[in-house]
Amino acid sequence: MVPSEVDYRAVFMALAAPLLVLTPDFVVVGANNSYLEMTGRGLEDLVGRDYFAVFPGNPNVPDDPDAQGAERLRASLERVCATGERHTMPLQRYDIEASGRPGVFEERYWSTINIPVLGPDGEVELVVHRTEEVTDFLRQLGRFDERGVTGTRTELEAAGTDVFAHALQELNERLKQTQREQQETTSALQEVIERQRRFVFDASHDLRNPITGLLTELEVAISEPHTDLHQILSKLMLNAERLNDIVADALEIARLETATPAATELVDLGRLVVDELGRRALTTTVLAQLDDHVVVKASWIRVARLLCNLLANAERHTATAIEIVVTAAPPEAVLEVIDDGPGIAAADRERVFERLCRLEDASRRDPGGSGLGLPIAREIAQSYGGHLYAADHPTGARFVLRLPLAA
Repeated sequence: MVPSEVDYRAVFMALAAPLLVLTPDFVVVGANNSYLEMTGRGLEDLVGRDYFAVFPGNPNVPDDPDAQGAERLRASLERVCATGERHTMPLQRYDIEASGRPGVFEERYWSTINIPVLGPDGEVELVVHRTEEVTDFLRQLGRFDERGVTGTRTELEAAGTDVFAHALQELNERLKQTQREQQETTSALQEVIERQRRFVFDASHDLRNPITGLLTELEVAISEPHTDLHQILSKLMLNAERLNDIVADALEIARLETATPAATELVDLGRLVVDELGRRALTTTVLAQLDDHVVVKASWIRVARLLCNLLANAERHTATAIEIVVTAAPPEAVLEVIDDGPGIAAADRERVFERLCRLEDASRRDPGGSGLGLPIAREIAQSYGGHLYAADHPTGARFVLRLPLAA
């Protein structure tokens, strides 16, 4: 949330870059903490004073063209005030007087930018002086001997080139990292495309079975006029239902991947289970243990679809009864569907969530299954920040849904 009033002075003081604010007459009106720490000065030493009175430059090296930092800085500031445009200075030497030691100057090197602040009339009202000390960095580059810097402009320019080379090396490393990330993204996209290609191929193969059944029965009806039409229509109906189930599941997969999640509402999982059991005519016994007020934020229709898919899977495999458990395990709501069938081997507990994956027992018990029910259920769970997985159970299969509890 953006605060109604920003304390710009606090922001300025906290900035990491060393900053000094000057009037067009080069009188100091402000400095942030980074600048004070870098120069070893306090605000009382700077504010209200002429910059060049505080930092007069080193008079001990008047004939060294590379040590005339004060003159070059003054020229840069005058240029900014005259043009109203920022000026980036080349790497320069500007010795400063040691704090508390008048007349003692320390050799320093700086990278500086001077930036104008314009008033409503377009005139320069203030100048922001941003400077970074690079003395230690130059020492690390080995540009110093026992007397200090080697003294010629060529050496100083070479040091500046090294600074640029160092920055270029960092940029190159960042570009390499970006390239690696792009390669990973490309690989992930290729994997998704390949998965979609396999899905289309497998789904097309599955669609051929009911279509072939429909065509066969129609051919029989046409070629044999005295065939029992009721029997043929019954078979046609079964194949049409199978075809409809596959298409519906494929469309649901597409919706989950391409659309935003359906609008959310507060869903009481216990009430949802009771409601769906009342709608569904199951062929086996259902035992329900439902805690009250286990509420999640999701789409009732989507979570009901998830539950129906789990119930269909359990009904296909159970021997005598299905157990449904709803409980709260903060910060999550937990819904479990347990059957007492043959169960799922540990090695297959992730495979069952792969699209169109049908284990041998599932294919035998229900040859018409689409192999998309469990993948759809998992994608619905993930779309609301949850997780669906097959857990260990002494007898039968146990599917566990975990969703964040609503506040």
